Amino acid sequence: MNHLLLILKREYIAKVKNKSFIIMTFLSPFLMAGLIAFIVYLTSLNNEKIRFISVLDETELFKETLSSTKFTKYNFLKGVDLETAKTLSDNNSSYGLLYIPKLPLDLVSEKIKFYSKDTPSLTFVKSLETKIEVRLKEIKLQNFGVDLSKIEAAKTYVNLNQESFQGVKTSKAGSFMKLIFGLFSGYLLFMFIIIYGNSIMRSVIEEKTSRIIEVIVSSVKPIQLMLGKIFGTSLAGITQFAMWLILFGFLSIISSYFFGIDLYNTPQQDVLPDAVNQQIINSELQGLINDFRSLPILNLIIAFIFFFICGYLLYSSFYAAIGAAVDNETDSQQFIFPVIIPLILAIYVGVFSVLEDPHGPISTIFSYIPFTSPVVMLMRIPFGVPIWQQALSLIILVFTFIFTVWIAAKIYRVGILMYGKKPSFKDLFMWLKY
Repeated sequence: MNHLLLILKREYIAKVKNKSFIIMTFLSPFLMAGLIAFIVYLTSLNNEKIRFISVLDETELFKETLSSTKFTKYNFLKGVDLETAKTLSDNNSSYGLLYIPKLPLDLVSEKIKFYSKDTPSLTFVKSLETKIEVRLKEIKLQNFGVDLSKIEAAKTYVNLNQESFQGVKTSKAGSFMKLIFGLFSGYLLFMFIIIYGNSIMRSVIEEKTSRIIEVIVSSVKPIQLMLGKIFGTSLAGITQFAMWLILFGFLSIISSYFFGIDLYNTPQQDVLPDAVNQQIINSELQGLINDFRSLPILNLIIAFIFFFICGYLLYSSFYAAIGAAVDNETDSQQFIFPVIIPLILAIYVGVFSVLEDPHGPISTIFSYIPFTSPVVMLMRIPFGVPIWQQALSLIILVFTFIFTVWIAAKIYRVGILMYGKKPSFKDLFMWLKY
């Protein structure tokens, strides 16, 4: 045990005192926050761009429908033909020209054209199509003798209130909020394993190629050396990640204040009437508040810590074994891909199965399989998973970790002293018998 603690301490101090580790710990949040702030700032500038649209409406039916807004200004042309309208629009640097020919209503929808110098925004085109479709529908209904005021009065926004038999209220937006937590947890674990798992593997390869490992194993058991590297590198990674979160949160607030970005003032709001938007927003916001209150916050935090740590340790033991089996990172690629396949599968199962049916057979089964449970179970917990299921999944994960450490230690014990040969899967299997 003393040797294990010494190796752990050595690995941790060696990592945190490394110049590149220190530089990236403080530089990465600045780069990430600056990049995100810059992208959001450019997006906000693009969203606030005022578009001037020329309109040649030969039917004279869309004057009220195509009314100017804060970000879209319509200029109706009269007494000109199509070619002249194109020339005027091009000379005036208009965003585009909307041409509505004078044809029967059954044909006009297929002949409407939008001319522009560059490819127009998909969001803008969609909003324009919606406005024209609504107006054409109103005109046709009027021709059929339908009273539009009655149709308008009959419009009703339905927000289906969701509630469990125990009285717990949920919403559609709340389901996505829960999925976002699961996705965040899954991707966080995935990135943590990729970054720091590779760090463990590189550390083993460096010591192996420099022959320092031969001196170390003369006084330390291979399994103690492997566990010391795993735990030491993991603690260093947790330290770095905690610093990233603190610095990134601080820099995000400063960047947002510095750029003065207003994320809610965008031209996409022109698609729906303000009253409808406000009604939808208020309803969804109330649903989100109710869903957040119903979340098992303490359960989520505890489960996240245990599943995250156990899942990372499980995969990091494989990385340590791979590092011991090869002489360079190039040879390690054939072994890394099979290791990360279960993680990729877990994320896809979470996205396509948990959201649709979090308590279905597929989601449940994969939340018990130890190689996918750290991701899938974390995605299921916000939807309400009994404690006994969480405990069972965690117990299976812990025992699997112990078993994989035993396997990895046997590979590690032989591999750290093997040089000059590129191992195969058959070789790794043979090493388990030694």
